[in-house]
Amino acid sequence: MTSNRVRIVGGEWRSRLVRFAERPGLRPTPDRVRETLFNWLGQDLTGLSVLDLYAGSGALGFEAASRGARRVVMIERDPASVRSLRENCAVLAAAQVEVVRADALEFMRSARAQFDVIFLDPPFADAPWSALFERLPTRLAAEGVAYCESGARLEIPEGWALYRQGHAGQVNYALLKRTPHGPHSGISGHV
Repeated sequence: MTSNRVRIVGGEWRSRLVRFAERPGLRPTPDRVRETLFNWLGQDLTGLSVLDLYAGSGALGFEAASRGARRVVMIERDPASVRSLRENCAVLAAAQVEVVRADALEFMRSARAQFDVIFLDPPFADAPWSALFERLPTRLAAEGVAYCESGARLEIPEGWALYRQGHAGQVNYALLKRTPHGPHSGISGHV
């Protein structure tokens, strides 16, 4: 199994490398995009609960944990990727990170917890956006934000407001908030 690496760009584990198995369709969020995302979120995520729904390499979830997130739940269905994520947790002594082997949509359907930040970065070929947006309001805290990453520009459904967006190479990314009149609304003006 080939081993790949991605560098954590900020926080307590800045410059540490996270290793991951080479898997079809696995493409970690590029450094530049992660830097932009965490500038949008703020560098300090102390006390926040984060869901990395399509964890893959774990780049987004480990970045959140590195910046003080209280709890990071990483969902991944591929067994080799799950092993890599758990090995990285051990190397980093990341006690606040929980790795769950599960299908992302099934987890969204059955989980009961809510999260302050949810990372949605499915394989570009899958594009399960309508199902994700249908389930997202029950998993996202009232003042939470959702980060979406895709190969094409997303159609933002009713009930969601585009807070920020960007594009880098083949990656389109956006940070969304619920609108005041959207499903399960209750958003304040801060991220």
